[in-house]
Amino acid sequence: MTELWLIGIGTGNPAHVTLEGQRALREAAVVLIPRKGAGKEDLAHLREGILAEAGATARVIHFDMPVRDESLPYGDRVARWHDEIARRWQAALAGAPEGPVALLVWGDPGLYDSTLRIAERLAPRPKLRVVPGITALQALTAAQAIPFNTVNGAVTVTTGRRLRDDGWPEGAETVVVMLDGACSFQALDPDGLHIWWGAYLGMAEQLLESGPLAQVAERIVARRAEARARHGWIMDTYLLRRG
Repeated sequence: MTELWLIGIGTGNPAHVTLEGQRALREAAVVLIPRKGAGKEDLAHLREGILAEAGATARVIHFDMPVRDESLPYGDRVARWHDEIARRWQAALAGAPEGPVALLVWGDPGLYDSTLRIAERLAPRPKLRVVPGITALQALTAAQAIPFNTVNGAVTVTTGRRLRDDGWPEGAETVVVMLDGACSFQALDPDGLHIWWGAYLGMAEQLLESGPLAQVAERIVARRAEARARHGWIMDTYLLRRG
């Protein structure tokens, strides 16, 4: 592999892929698609649908995503997981056609995604090309028809883990939470907080909730659990704002 293209594909809607992204998919020689285990086949099918929509003719190669070792400390767990993903990329590409290899990255490759960090582990390192995609942040604020920030206001983007461990970021007015499988807003004092939540953003299955956190938190938890059980997977994010 001499060239690796990381193509942002938005949040699951083929219309989110930019014209640059579609062109890159048509020009790639190989596309790597992860398989994430039983119940998550839809994620591979969504990627395959995006390829078809773009008119891509590249050879598609699937690889099985490894499972993180939950017995390890968080940092070690993630590092070893990334090492194994890089190894599986290279093993899957043995005997593949020459030419650019593309990976379809959910959202944008530069925002709360580890594909760039995994690519750094490849030896020899390929030439990287990154095609930006619509982020979950954009899809959420568009779906909820709200501005990302208040007038002259700063926004803190963080993870569910950090929200649970550290609480509300000091001095923050608007907080966007990514990668939260535990509905970590439940750990906050809801007084004065408003939440805008969305799952399957931009897709036919899209779910939205908004309102004072004290009033809608339980409904979000219930809807999230039901949707995850029905689909086998869920991707969601939310924005919290004081006042």
